Amino acid sequence: MGELINGRELADRMQAQIKEEVQELEKKSIRPGLVVLLVGENQASQTYVKNKDLAAAKIGIRSKIERLPETISEADLLTVIEQYNQDADYHGILVQLPLPKHIDEEKVLLAVDPNKDVDGFHPMNMGHLFIGEPTMIPCTPYGIMKMFEAYNIDLEGKRAVVIGRSNIVGKPMAQLMMMKNATVTIAHSRTVDLPAVAREADILVVAIGRGHFVTKEFVKPGAVVIDVGMNRDANGKLIGDVKFDEVAPIASFITPVPKGVGPMTITMLMYQTVEAAKKQK
Repeated sequence: MGELINGRELADRMQAQIKEEVQELEKKSIRPGLVVLLVGENQASQTYVKNKDLAAAKIGIRSKIERLPETISEADLLTVIEQYNQDADYHGILVQLPLPKHIDEEKVLLAVDPNKDVDGFHPMNMGHLFIGEPTMIPCTPYGIMKMFEAYNIDLEGKRAVVIGRSNIVGKPMAQLMMMKNATVTIAHSRTVDLPAVAREADILVVAIGRGHFVTKEFVKPGAVVIDVGMNRDANGKLIGDVKFDEVAPIASFITPVPKGVGPMTITMLMYQTVEAAKKQK
């Protein structure tokens, strides 16, 4: 049975350290602040935002959820973003995705001050990452890198496969692993013979957004398997992209869903908010 990578436990440890940093900053009259812009009533977004707010409160970060109607115009949303760009109390701005269809996501992400882009999605920050000089890093891949570090999983010279090519996870994940000298393949739903490609991996990161998509046929014995998926089965139970019961017996390390990657994503958001506060003081 593969060793479980306990994201909840690691997140709790890291959040305790971040809390100490926040207390030190408060002695210098600096209180890190994070504002989340939540447009509309998307149920999954509501849950994510609530979890972010709880984590911020626990750590001592000033946290605000700006709830905006589904019908808000793009121009009005850009105005709200600019107000927070100028607000010295908030060091991090997060626009919760997805946005309603009438709003251009790219235009909105571009409007956020790159220095306050604690989600790491601004093209400027993506550019820094892809030339190997990261400033703000997308939080999910960043959290996974912290997992590798905590569990002494060395990427040097390893074959890594990322299933999924999103800007949020797949592409930045590949770049971060390359920076640690892994040889990386990005695969996706159109990849020919995807199970065979996945079986080449010493490190397999799955972020394809399909419940229980990856079965034992995709996994080389002894591989490290990171499951980024957050899906619901027919009974409403939270499941990953990996069929855990099939894959865990042949993996060397594996993340569960829940209590795997999710808590680390939120932790890195808090970490980058605190780092932004240090730079903006």
